[in-house]
Amino acid sequence: MAVETASANIDVHAPPSEYYRLPPSRRSAGINRSRSKSHQRSHHLYGINGHLDQVEEESSESLDSADQQDEQKTPIRLKRSSTSFSNMRRRGSVDEKSTLTRRFLVDIDTIEKAILAQEDTNGDYQITVEDSGPKMLRVPTASSGGFRTFEVRGTYMLSNLLQEIALARDCGMNQVVIDEDRLNENPVNRLSRMIRTSFWNGLVRCMDESGIQAICNDPKNTKPGAQPIIYVPHDDHPAYEYYTGIARDLSNYKIKVVKLPKDITPRYVKSINNEFGILSLAADVSHDANGRLVYRPLPFVVPGGRFNEQYGWDSYFETLGLLVDGRYQLGKNMVDNFVYEIKHYGKILNANRSYYLTRSQPPFLTDMVLKVFEALPDKTDDEKKRNHDWLQRSFDAAITEYLTVWVCAPRLDAKTGLSCYHPTGIGMPPETESTHFDHTIKPFAERLGVGVEEYKHLYANDMISEPELDAYFVHDRAVRESGHDTSYRLERRCANLATVDLNCLLYKYEVDIADTLDEHFGGRFEWSGGREMTAAEWRARAEQRRQSIDKYLWNEKKGLYFDYDVSLGEQSVYESVTALWALWAGCATPAQARKLVDASCRKFEVKGGLVSGTEESRGVISLQRPNRQWDYPFGWAPHQIMAWYGLYNYGFVDVARRFAYRWLFTITQAFVDFNGVVPEKFDVVNMTHRFQVEYGNVGVDFKHVPREGFGWMNASYQVGLTYLTTHMRRALGMLTPPDMFFAKSNWKIDGTPSHSPATTPGPVPVFISEIGTPKYRSQSNALFGALKNLAISDCQSKLVYNDGSISPESDQAVNDPVSPTSFFISENRKKRSSRRKWRGSGKKRYSAAAF
Repeated sequence: MAVETASANIDVHAPPSEYYRLPPSRRSAGINRSRSKSHQRSHHLYGINGHLDQVEEESSESLDSADQQDEQKTPIRLKRSSTSFSNMRRRGSVDEKSTLTRRFLVDIDTIEKAILAQEDTNGDYQITVEDSGPKMLRVPTASSGGFRTFEVRGTYMLSNLLQEIALARDCGMNQVVIDEDRLNENPVNRLSRMIRTSFWNGLVRCMDESGIQAICNDPKNTKPGAQPIIYVPHDDHPAYEYYTGIARDLSNYKIKVVKLPKDITPRYVKSINNEFGILSLAADVSHDANGRLVYRPLPFVVPGGRFNEQYGWDSYFETLGLLVDGRYQLGKNMVDNFVYEIKHYGKILNANRSYYLTRSQPPFLTDMVLKVFEALPDKTDDEKKRNHDWLQRSFDAAITEYLTVWVCAPRLDAKTGLSCYHPTGIGMPPETESTHFDHTIKPFAERLGVGVEEYKHLYANDMISEPELDAYFVHDRAVRESGHDTSYRLERRCANLATVDLNCLLYKYEVDIADTLDEHFGGRFEWSGGREMTAAEWRARAEQRRQSIDKYLWNEKKGLYFDYDVSLGEQSVYESVTALWALWAGCATPAQARKLVDASCRKFEVKGGLVSGTEESRGVISLQRPNRQWDYPFGWAPHQIMAWYGLYNYGFVDVARRFAYRWLFTITQAFVDFNGVVPEKFDVVNMTHRFQVEYGNVGVDFKHVPREGFGWMNASYQVGLTYLTTHMRRALGMLTPPDMFFAKSNWKIDGTPSHSPATTPGPVPVFISEIGTPKYRSQSNALFGALKNLAISDCQSKLVYNDGSISPESDQAVNDPVSPTSFFISENRKKRSSRRKWRGSGKKRYSAAAF
């Protein structure tokens, strides 16, 4: 039969909607990225790109099928075109069999029952390493018409078979042909593909009619038996018209649409604690030719699991992953939703639920806007103008949020000039489980001589006053606003802590605003709040905050940043990985950065990535003092991503890659061993996602196939891959344990940076245009300030400082070619510098994203 052209073929690794749409004859063999280039060339020659005009007819009786070649080594007979094969190189491990694709003929119901009955020994509808089945199933082959069978072996291939069966059923199939290449696909490629083509789509929500129906069925939306409620701002008339129309059309849901008051006070928010609902978000609003409202709510991405709203800091990290995968429109939508929240609700909310109206989350808006802005199409003048207008609206909202939320009471500490997490809500947070605070309430109830439930009723209705309990709930809400709920680092004191993470984020706001005003608005900006802003003003703000961070948060002796208790007037002793956020923000000097990285490698680097804090800081765990999910031994995606960006930008490229490899290995190993799971968090010390901790672990409870992963975990995988070299990615696909890989690759793993910048004046920052890798504007951050006196001379291929001293040459991490202006090697590598030539021409740029 004639071979169809590549444009008509479907890759065997295509998304299910494409893969199962066409018959097997139109599927092309997938090119595995981990294969050698010579092997890829041989695939191209054997028909994928049309180099062969003809392949002889095949049938179920012929001997050219892969399963029959296991019995007879008869090679496939090919009719050559004019293409010459004389110069084609061939890898010794590739023979004729590897150019063919074995296919399985799967009756979905039959094979599903067989695999679950035989392999799913714990009855969780997943095939994992914890199941005790034989890990082998004979499946009919397609070439034999189902008469012959071939073994599918191992947890990974069997779980992939179960997943593909579920995906085929989604496509309406009863019988399906599945390529073996789809079952033994490189796990790195499979997971990245599933995130790109499936998981993101599974996490998209929208406040339209269909989305509202799903919201009505969300148990968090309202108490059992009560009406679902949609809250809209008092002045958003199109939203009120749209949602009242939906309530009318969906009368069986008994939806209630409520206009919020103009002034949303903490007392009002408390008054609707028993009537909580969803908050409206941004939409494209227009009118048709007849004057009728056309209202299109913007789709957005949610974290997943029980979290079906747009969350604050989750959205930033999700956007980073979306941009790596080219989904800039979803990222733009989420920015627009945040701008809407600032305009109508006064702040970026914890999430768009009514009980979050008094609290925010860690602020990332300026960097989020800039990342999306850089990804927007700008080929035409109209596109450039729209993008500029969008940038102006977004930064106007960011300035409003900064001034009205983060640098005013109660969040600003006037003495230090630093900010604290300090939401304005009052009373007991209503979103928690009904018994969540019983252990806290019990002593107060006993003191009053009443039961816990009665005491909660009295307290909620202001029938009793208890200042100590009031203070407890202020701190509890502050912990939730920090995003780190919960941690012994913050418990019972969070509202009094000027945390490292918050003040680094606000420093980044100030730097971003200053640089953006200079680059896009001529150094001046007409803020909607009623006055003109200048870039110089924002640089002064940034420098003032940096000095305060140095004074109150930096500990020179320990080489770490610490939170500062503004009430006690002293540093906290809790060692947190958020100290590395100073590198992300660019507020550390090069000397501080070197000490910080050295200390962080010793304290926070563990087998599976970066741990949230040290075991010593967490303290002893017992029944009376249970573990907290943001403490040791748990690791979270935001901490990893922030560290990679910061390390890369300060020149610690191979340290960033080392941390990234550890984290990606943890995710990949769980994906392979546990039926494709991508959970919310990991125990990075014991390398597992299966543990008992407060709130559990979102993303692990599914049947047959994962549909969503988890938002920022998906993002961390896609972003993390941009940091790996080709060699590292291949090792990851083979599940090479981190320490084994580093030992064989001659990487330093003794707790010190394997690549350090020179002490003075520090590393040259990295400027990379690719999405997913850091890019700093050079005007404002502390790193640039330390480089002002650096003069680069091409004299004898050396870098010369103004004082005449000579810096060491740049080094290569894992033999990757990197621009010489990316970073300097440490003094202990000077001896090797003579073997390398500095590429001073600058003709070609490289980045960690190239592989």
